[in-house]
Amino acid sequence: MTQDYQDGNALAGPLAELFTVDVTAATGRCVSCGHTGRVADLRVYAQAPGWVARCPGCEHVMLRLVRSPDAAWLDLQGTLSLRVPLPPA
Repeated sequence: MTQDYQDGNALAGPLAELFTVDVTAATGRCVSCGHTGRVADLRVYAQAPGWVARCPGCEHVMLRLVRSPDAAWLDLQGTLSLRVPLPPA
């Protein structure tokens, strides 16, 4: 079986356009299996018009990101929660 995916670090650039924090350091929880891990550990498939990130535990789609010249669509329907670490105030 070949690996045709990248790890979640592939989302660092595209998500940096939307957020001021490094979202790849955030911790997400899969709505399907409950697996908790960093966004950087997701399996990212980028062969489509956007990015699809799957849970490394059960392969459930946790995140979809599609970008056009003037907008971005971020779907987190497969993510139960997303904990984003913030710098100290």
